[in-house]
Amino acid sequence: MIQPLAYVSPEAKLAQNVMIDPFVTIHRNVEIGEGSWIASNVTIMEGARIGKNVKIFPGAVISAIPQDLKFDGEQSLTIIGDNTVIRECVTVNRGTSASGKTIIGNNCLLMAYVHIAHDCIIGDNCILANAVQLAGHVEIGEFAILGGLTAVHQFAKIGNHVMISGGSLVRKDVPPYSKAAREPLSYEGVNSIGLRRRGYASEKIAEIQEIYRILYLRGFNNAAAIKKIEAEMPATKERDEILTFIKESDRGIMKGFLSK
Repeated sequence: MIQPLAYVSPEAKLAQNVMIDPFVTIHRNVEIGEGSWIASNVTIMEGARIGKNVKIFPGAVISAIPQDLKFDGEQSLTIIGDNTVIRECVTVNRGTSASGKTIIGNNCLLMAYVHIAHDCIIGDNCILANAVQLAGHVEIGEFAILGGLTAVHQFAKIGNHVMISGGSLVRKDVPPYSKAAREPLSYEGVNSIGLRRRGYASEKIAEIQEIYRILYLRGFNNAAAIKKIEAEMPATKERDEILTFIKESDRGIMKGFLSK
């Protein structure tokens, strides 16, 4: 299944039924799982660990060294989960000594020209639309969707089930289940459509909406809002996930929208 015009290092490990098109370059210390397809003109560099049934389209560069002046040639990895699709000209850099790896989860879609910098972690079932740009150490939860041309500041965190409008500049952390838009990036409501598509009941969505009403719409600062939510709302997985995300945010969370 390897075309004769491709170069595959003898030190690379390819599972059965991997398809390698012409003009692919695969370096040493690379592993590719069963059923994956690597299209023409893809370069996969040292440290790549690619799962099963992954599709990588032409022009992508996977596991290049970080664009980080502190990088000193240390061994590190790029880990890509099963069933992920990586479209044309995507670039994914491997990790640095900070964490040792860049991780992309299962069932993700990275559209054309996406850039994933060193030490990023992307959860399962995420969609990054065309030309999304992630700086180093960004963390994105499961089922997040980032609109095209979104740029994310280094060390920023984006929670599970978040929806971010195209063209956004993400400088602060974005809490789970929320929608974000405008400049500066602001709370735009709960991602209720996405949650319904994923099987969340109306009662659960209403609970999440009430949490964010207290946080963003009733004039409390974050500390006071957290106390009120803890006092007035029953402990649930979603409530505790949101509160933990806010408490552990190093960069601070995005603000609520204020009309001018």
